[in-house]
Amino acid sequence: MVLSRIFEDFNKLRVLIVGDVMIDSYLMGKVDRISPEAPVPIVQVTSRDKRLGGAANVALNIQAMGATPLLCAVIGEDGDAQDFLQLLDKNQLKNEGIVQSNERVTTIKHRIISGAHQMLRVDAEDTKSLSETEEEKFLERVEKLLPTCDVVIFEDYDKGVLTQSNIQEIIQLAKKYNKPTVVDPKKQNFLNYQGATLFKPNLKELKEGLNIEFNPKSLEEINKAVAQLKKELQIEKALITLSELGMYVDDDQNSHVVPAHVRTISDVSGAGDTVISVTAVCMGLGLPISFTVQLANLAGGLVCESVGVVPIDKLRLLSEAGKFKLEKML
Repeated sequence: MVLSRIFEDFNKLRVLIVGDVMIDSYLMGKVDRISPEAPVPIVQVTSRDKRLGGAANVALNIQAMGATPLLCAVIGEDGDAQDFLQLLDKNQLKNEGIVQSNERVTTIKHRIISGAHQMLRVDAEDTKSLSETEEEKFLERVEKLLPTCDVVIFEDYDKGVLTQSNIQEIIQLAKKYNKPTVVDPKKQNFLNYQGATLFKPNLKELKEGLNIEFNPKSLEEINKAVAQLKKELQIEKALITLSELGMYVDDDQNSHVVPAHVRTISDVSGAGDTVISVTAVCMGLGLPISFTVQLANLAGGLVCESVGVVPIDKLRLLSEAGKFKLEKML
């Protein structure tokens, strides 16, 4: 079966992920009274959890697809950094691309949850750009690992690891070694990814990044917005995630919308990480963009059926791909 062979071939890939990593921390509990000190609820903690977040969650999705993820990022030298490294080890992810610096803190997002409701989120982070020393060490790791990989993912959360200069250095290095580059952008560096292979913003990011408004239900208006995007960035392919409207793809040959599959949505958290991961492994194998987008679309919908941020289930994705006869697109 063609699909089975493709899913087996994912296991041979090495994927470099560069960008912002973080810890997602959860304090779960219940509320049964208001504080006498201030008009705020008291959350009685019943459980705690720490998980890999940001670019590290993309690494988990790459791993779930059977490929080998190599993560390049900069963290602090604080207690949260030790927790992050332990989480990498626990999840059997390599840390050879991780730079530690005493000039910044490790990003951690604390979510305080009562029942099914998030009461508060407390973030500890640095969003300043890397210092000259940090950037030098970061690029050293990238330059060592990139030639050994099949595809590069930029996972940008506007936390300062990715900068205009190092983005372009990495893209040019990838071109030197003929490796495709796949971008999951945020606002700050949106227009700094000139020459990337595939650019994957969501609808909000596209509007903010280009500072435009348009109707996502109008194919003509999306075409116009994406044409502007491709002209400014000189990219080969654009993939726009449109939430419940599906995905829009433009690869110079054609442009069209791939409708979302009807599913029971529990949580959209992490769906973008799954989409970029599945897109990247498909590009690492040089698969057609039509097949790539359909498979990524399926994967994004599947993870939305689970509560919380979870990696894709590879076997279930293979089953769904067979059910929708995606092999016809190969």
